[in-house]
This record gives sequence, structure tokens and C-alpha cells, in this order.
Amino acid sequence: MSIADPARVSLLSLTPGGQELAERIQALWPVKCYCAEKYLKPGFTAFSGSFAATLAEAFARDEAIIVIGACGIVVRTLAPLVQDKLHDPAVLVMDEKGQHVISLLSGHIGGANELACQLAARVGATPVITTATDVNQICAIDVLVKQLGATMVDFREAVKVLNQALVSGEKVGIYFDPRTIAWLDLDLNRLDLRGLTQLKQLSEAGDCDHVLLVSMQQDLGEWSALPNAYHIVPQQLVVGMGCRRDLEPSLMAQIFAELLHERNWHPLALTQFASIDVKHDEPAILQLAQQYYASLSFFSAAQLNDSGWSGPESEFVRKTVGVGAVSQPSAWIISQGCLVGDTVKQQGMTFTFGVKKACYTW
Repeated sequence: MSIADPARVSLLSLTPGGQELAERIQALWPVKCYCAEKYLKPGFTAFSGSFAATLAEAFARDEAIIVIGACGIVVRTLAPLVQDKLHDPAVLVMDEKGQHVISLLSGHIGGANELACQLAARVGATPVITTATDVNQICAIDVLVKQLGATMVDFREAVKVLNQALVSGEKVGIYFDPRTIAWLDLDLNRLDLRGLTQLKQLSEAGDCDHVLLVSMQQDLGEWSALPNAYHIVPQQLVVGMGCRRDLEPSLMAQIFAELLHERNWHPLALTQFASIDVKHDEPAILQLAQQYYASLSFFSAAQLNDSGWSGPESEFVRKTVGVGAVSQPSAWIISQGCLVGDTVKQQGMTFTFGVKKACYTW
């Protein structure tokens, strides 16, 4: 199995026959198996009081859930817990004879459809997939966005409109910004683009009902001006940073926003900031990462010295924090050596950009 970590997958069986199937699955894929206490045997954990309580715990904790039992009981138990396709785990239901694997919930983003197909192949069952895009053998936009490690403005509504357009036979074009392809080493052959029309020239967009623009850039010129365009933004931009102590957070936010605008980076492309560990409590850095909903990593002086980055260093910085540069080696580490553009030094701040090339998430 490739799309779910076995440590975050629970399998719940309701009958002795279901336990036999669970043992077959566990031999192929070491998931954690649960059953009623009266059926407890080695390799299984007893329900936490009840099937419903155990299923609720797994729903809040796990990446995927497999239930060997009837769909009805699973639906009734989960109904009060379901949030939306962006947050719910994958839920699969199997009959105890192992004839069918039903993708019940979170088929696309949660990965239930793919997991159902993989599990069915392992146990010799038939996968049951009901999502319209899969039935019509066309791509799902939410899955494509996931494959790209990307996001979209108004993601939920955009996906709803675009998936409906595809299954309704409307023409949906897709344009990949050449700069983004180069930065990320995108292999378009690895993407599920079924049903989409790849566009090379703006003139080709004229007869499309909708156009997808895949780019880490904010402004794509005439492409951005299309009235029916949707922007898919790979979240692969990383930033190494350093600053003087007690820098005003509003100043850093202003300078950084201006820098993004100057370099035409889309704010949604940001995924990670990094700095030296002595800055772990620097308000300006903490607030900037929070503002852009990005993760934040800190490295020791030894780690930065051993990063593999080579370039100009500052003796003042070395005397202050034990390493001759902060932003460049920080960005080098989190981008695995894929830096983009020159380092910017301004008003006591230093920023170095990089990209994560390994953006595929399947």
C-alpha cells in the first residue's frame, strides 16, 4: 500500500467471519485491527467500549479506516462526525467474504478511491467507486491539486464547479507556466490530466469553458486576465531568513510583502520558512510564518555550517550566532539546494528563496 501509513489506518471487524478477512489483510499490510472483546484474539485490540466509540476515535485520529461490515451501520455511526472532503479521513467498507471494497467517504482528497483499488487488488475483491469523475474516467481537479502539492483560491467552490464541468462535457483547458515547470521539474506525464485540454498558446483558450493556470507566480499577464480562469498554486516556495534582534513585526511583514510582489511570487505558494535556532522566539519571524500559514523550522549553527551551502559570509554574523550566514544555508537545507534568485538584505533582514522540486504527493 502506498497512499496510507499503516500506523494511521484502523481496521474494524464486527463478526468472526470479518476477523478472518482482517487477518488476511493484516498479513499483507500491518494495519491495527479492532474487534469486539468477546471475539478477541492475538493481533487484535478490543473495541473501546463499543464499535461506535472506537470508530469515532479512529475517525478523529487516523488517515484511513476500513470496516468489515454493513454500510448502514457505518453511515449511521459516522453521520454526526462528518465534516467535509478536506478534513475527513478515507473510509472503506468491505463485506466479510471479501467480495467488494466500497469507497464510502473521502474518495478523492482522502484517497479512499485509490486505497479501495489497491486493497481490492491485494485480496482479489472488486472495488466499488461511485464518484462521477472516476466513473467517467476523467481526472478529478481536487486529486490533481493534491498531486501537485498545490492549493487554489476558494478551493471548495472551484473544485465543485470544475469537476461538474468535466463530467458535464464542458471543455476545460489547462496551462502550465513554463517557469513553474522548470522550478519544480514537473513531469506532466505523471499527472492525471484525463479530460483536460493542455494549452500552449493563449489563443487556444478562446473556446474553453474554463481554464486552469498552474503557476507559483501571482501575475501571468494575459492568461491571468481570462474571465474563466482558475489558478492552481503549487505550495513549494520556501524561504530562509535572518534578522536583527527585536525587529518590528509590521516592518518585516511589509518588506516581505513588497518582496513577494516584486518577484511575482503568489502568497499561496509559500509553504515553509527557516532560520537559526537562536531566533526561535523572534516575534517578527513567528508572526510572518503565521500570517502565511507556513511551517517554520529552526536549525543550529552546526547544522547551518554543515548544510553544504557555500557563498559570501559575514564575520559579524559568525561572531554573533556562530555561523557566517543564516538565510542562505537555511533555504539551502529546506529546498535541498534549489535556491531561486539572489538573497535580499534590507533594513536588518535577510531573505533567500528556494523551491521544493519533489512536489508529487502520491
